[in-house]
Amino acid sequence: MSRGLLLALLLVPLLLVPGRAHAQESDPEAAAIRSSFEYGKYAEVIDRAKARIDRGNLGEQQLADLHELAGLAAFNLQRMTDAERHFAAMLRLDPDSSLDPFVVPPPAVAYFDKLKEKMASELEFLRQERRLRQERARGEAERRERERLAAEEQRRRVEALARQVTVRTVEKRNFLVNFVPFGAGQFQQGRNSLGIVFAATEGVLAVTSVIAYFAYEALFETSTIELDDVLTETGRASITVRYIPTRRSGQADAWRLLKVGSAAGFYSIYALGVADALYHHDDQVVRTSIEERPEQAPAAPAPGPGASARLQLFPTSGGLGAGLTLTF
Repeated sequence: MSRGLLLALLLVPLLLVPGRAHAQESDPEAAAIRSSFEYGKYAEVIDRAKARIDRGNLGEQQLADLHELAGLAAFNLQRMTDAERHFAAMLRLDPDSSLDPFVVPPPAVAYFDKLKEKMASELEFLRQERRLRQERARGEAERRERERLAAEEQRRRVEALARQVTVRTVEKRNFLVNFVPFGAGQFQQGRNSLGIVFAATEGVLAVTSVIAYFAYEALFETSTIELDDVLTETGRASITVRYIPTRRSGQADAWRLLKVGSAAGFYSIYALGVADALYHHDDQVVRTSIEERPEQAPAAPAPGPGASARLQLFPTSGGLGAGLTLTF
């Protein structure tokens, strides 16, 4: 194979787009430089790439692409000093960059890899510095995100507070309710657990006393006694006697004791409940609560002649409130 043919085979891949290139260049000058490279105008590529790099205002990827094009063009022209300078600049931008062996000829790839080995210590330092920059950037991004979330949370809290209103509820309590049995005073004061205890205890004792009363009364029997020698027209008289038979005296004692004991217990618990209710009694109780502000009702139309009325409903802590507005 002739030397000219071998050189042509080596240069054909260089006419292809290098592996780091983008499909389109955002910078028109960079796109023109790439076009010149594809047409084999290597000296022009070196000069134009140097001029464009010196003007600045390029992204890191665009700058690396220009150094790669200039380095490959210088390598093809055997301007090894320029090739080393541009390849070194490319590696300093990205210490892990490499040339695509499927696009770039093996001699250029081998030269680039040797240069990379030569700069190994410098590139390792650059990698560490790059990692530190990335960590700092990541930490800064996380800090900004935390600040954004905190500001958003603060904004939501302010909006929630703006929608809230303070509602004061004044509850007036009836003093006489404290004397009602079955825990009525405790229920009025909102102490429902104790009220349930009093109601249940007094209810059981009251029912027991009533049952014992009717059971005791059921033990009685009636009998009629005829009397002689009575100062009546006939000299006789009869009287009805109500009594408990002797055989039922034990039952009578038990039911009587249960009746009296349950009644005494009922009144004792009742007195205790009244005393507790009186001790905790307040004529009025003021409650304060935070509630969401109700949505504004649509503005009422301008009143015409005569009187008009408007009913408004609004939520409260205990349910629903209503207001009536009269316009004359």
